Amino acid sequence: MPKSSSNLQLPPPLGRDAALFLDFDGTLVGLAPTPEAIEIPPALVPLLSDLRDQLGGALAVVSGRQIDSIDRFLAPLRLPAAGEHGVQRRNASGHTQEQRPPDLIPILEIANELARVHEGLLVERKHAAIALHYRLAPQLEAVCRDAMSRAIENHPQLELMHGKFVFEVKPTGVNKGIAIDAFMTEAPFAGRTPVFLGDDTTDESGFAVVQPRGGIAIKVGSGPSLALHRLESPRAVYEWLVQARDMLATQKPARTNEESPRSPR
Repeated sequence: MPKSSSNLQLPPPLGRDAALFLDFDGTLVGLAPTPEAIEIPPALVPLLSDLRDQLGGALAVVSGRQIDSIDRFLAPLRLPAAGEHGVQRRNASGHTQEQRPPDLIPILEIANELARVHEGLLVERKHAAIALHYRLAPQLEAVCRDAMSRAIENHPQLELMHGKFVFEVKPTGVNKGIAIDAFMTEAPFAGRTPVFLGDDTTDESGFAVVQPRGGIAIKVGSGPSLALHRLESPRAVYEWLVQARDMLATQKPARTNEESPRSPR
């Protein structure tokens, strides 16, 4: 059962045996009126680069954005990443897997017609999903929910997901938890303690995977959550990551369960 914000605790320090998974919007960067209007703190990219190296490469971004959008904002850094909640996934070796997109034309037409009629709505066409943003017109939440719910009534291969000021139609059975689970079967993540930070209801599936593994789930911002830990804002996330980098710089690299000691020669 989700805990209230007041019951969530500050997260413990990050260890060198961690596999760090980070949501993007609302976690690494503040939310903006439109997806393209976000601002990247100048020191964020070098900070993530340092943490990746300190964790032996076990750092990934797990986002609702497409991977190419993540890469563009974090350039020149190219991290392991899951895009569109796991529809796309690039492993630490740089290999990308991507689900074949379903037929989204009927959904796109309904979303575009809604945006034509109602000012303030933004339609985002992704590889395998359609997102209808209503941040600029929050009074239209119910209108957007009803229209998108009706749009998928005869499409069992699609499901509707509600995030912060967005309704997104995506393939059924895809979520961030499944993506994190897949990373945890591969080097350099396997054998490590998973740590996941996210701010939205779409991140709860990740929290549900991380904590049963003995990992750490960190809710960013207010609201009930399965996570047992909380940070107040992307700024607090940045400060926690800076502290983690500085502490890890003083520690010896940890051996994970995937690593075995060398045989004597």
